[in-house]
Amino acid sequence: MKNGKTFATFILLVFSVTAGISQITLPEIIRDSMVIQRNAKITIWGWASTGERITATFNGMQRKTSADSEGNWSLEFPKMKAGGPYTLAISGKNDIRLEDILIGDVWLCSGQSNMVHQMDIHDVTYAKDIVNADYPEIRHFKVPRKTDLQGPSKDLDGGSWKVAVSEEVRPFSAVAYFFARKLYKKYGVPIGLINASVGGTPIEAWINEQGYQEFPDVLKIIEENKDTAFVNSHSRKRFSGEQKAQQPKDKGLIGEKPWYDVDFTPENWRRINIPGYWEDQGARDLNGVVWYRKEIVLPQSMDNEEATVFLGRIVDADELYINGEKVGNTTYQYPQRRYDVPANILKAGKNTFVIRVTNNFGKGGFVPDKPYYIFTDKDTVDLKGYWQYKVGEVYPPVDFFSFSQNDDKPEERTINPQNEPTALYNGMVAPYIQLPIKGVLWYQGESNAGRPEEYLDLMHALMNGWRGIYNDPELPFIYAQLPNFGDVTYSPTESNWAELREAQLKALGDPNTAMTVNIDLGEWNDIHPDNKKDVGERMALAAQNLVYGEDIVYSGPLYQSSQIKDGKIVISFSHVRGGLMTNDGGAPDTFEIAGEDKNFVWAQAKIEGDKVIVWSDEIPNPKYVRYAWADNPDNPNLYNKEGLPASPFRTE
Repeated sequence: MKNGKTFATFILLVFSVTAGISQITLPEIIRDSMVIQRNAKITIWGWASTGERITATFNGMQRKTSADSEGNWSLEFPKMKAGGPYTLAISGKNDIRLEDILIGDVWLCSGQSNMVHQMDIHDVTYAKDIVNADYPEIRHFKVPRKTDLQGPSKDLDGGSWKVAVSEEVRPFSAVAYFFARKLYKKYGVPIGLINASVGGTPIEAWINEQGYQEFPDVLKIIEENKDTAFVNSHSRKRFSGEQKAQQPKDKGLIGEKPWYDVDFTPENWRRINIPGYWEDQGARDLNGVVWYRKEIVLPQSMDNEEATVFLGRIVDADELYINGEKVGNTTYQYPQRRYDVPANILKAGKNTFVIRVTNNFGKGGFVPDKPYYIFTDKDTVDLKGYWQYKVGEVYPPVDFFSFSQNDDKPEERTINPQNEPTALYNGMVAPYIQLPIKGVLWYQGESNAGRPEEYLDLMHALMNGWRGIYNDPELPFIYAQLPNFGDVTYSPTESNWAELREAQLKALGDPNTAMTVNIDLGEWNDIHPDNKKDVGERMALAAQNLVYGEDIVYSGPLYQSSQIKDGKIVISFSHVRGGLMTNDGGAPDTFEIAGEDKNFVWAQAKIEGDKVIVWSDEIPNPKYVRYAWADNPDNPNLYNKEGLPASPFRTE
């Protein structure tokens, strides 16, 4: 009801006021820069006082209605072609004018952190793309993070549209921006990007309740979670006050002088290398706080100058002190560390650098093969090499896996709302399902890699559920297959990431889907690879075929079938119109072969037309083949002649 005033939730996607129209003066003009889907009925809806008369005018057309007994109202305008800008005027007890509205194609972009990652995070790699961004008809709306376990939300908690012009492009999802830019350059149609994504989240949280109709155990959990008392009682277990009281104190902060103080004298500190993990350098099974300290000699040109420090990536959290002053901190492991140093902190000669690193689980320290240096516009000083270190705090052992759902003892299930079934769909997608979209971009899977056997069914549930709620069984889904990540293995091995990629490959069995293969775009030491441009542009290539009807090869080779012949296995592929090739000119690599026992060995392979012949003298009676079957395969070099990589696969 919003205090009896008209509230057009068309939506916070149209305008961004956190408390509703009830708090703005009349009339209110809002330059919102949103995009509405072309060639689809335009629905405008909101809330008002019971019986309140609502009038809306859009592109010379006028519609009238009244709010129902619960204050709900909606209006509908006919389909429109791409164009604009237009103004929408809404009148009730108050008046609103929404300006700069375009009609074009709207894409819902969802998933976890690799869809979240903004252009701003990758501004070193894409500095020129940011400076040169001049696409006022490409627009981006970041849906505020919100969970709802009670059911689908009706409203959002803020947010605003941004326009892809220079600095304003920084908060855009990088993948989504490069997707939109490629399509806009091709077709000249305005593009709206609705970005509903949250880092570290599983696919289960994004599936709506209708999608779980064939999952009775999950439906039971959804019902349990609607009980607020139940949720509260199961959310407190992980971080009880008793557990916190058992944590020791950091010695680096409780002594006479903190360890970052320039006058502190380090005694009995050990030597350690940056970059590197402390578990690999003599500090075994340590979770806690480790302090690093070093005297860095800077040239005269850096004296009292502003500077920037690159500290690669650190697992998990860090605080950087220079000459006793805190100049930056990050609270979790994934962001790239880039800290600005104000003027008057640095000096010519010796400078005291101290880094306080906190690690909660697994290996702690500095990720190798990342940049570690301080620089100004005049000079650069390397920070790699030997430092001193000392442990400030040791955390007691914690079984993190005990926090996951316990199927045998459901009463012990610990609830993290953003990971619960339907929670993110309810809070971040449901509020605007009346808004037509062109299709869905999906980039997710890292959080489910430990349970790959479930992922195919969950992908079906996601797509079927969203298509049901949008009442569109052909709603296009374009999704990114997981890239390479982790240590390279040089012997055939089992791989959860490979199994999850296989599930993503099999999800292409659903209608009107497309998958981009990204096995060549990852980084071994970063789950958030810098190359977001190629992912986005490959998604755009898929959209050109799947949605815009272009007769092009939009995917790398996909496994189609196999045949055993004369002690060899012949593999056939789809998406090889121009033929197969390797990107390095050598023989196809990372193929494995096995007999009935499935003991895989490296195989030889050669290309013949649109087929690959695989064999090994060690396996006279082959039954199975795998390609690029690893978290991070060494050299997955099979491509089609259109320059797109083949998907990892295994034969049935």
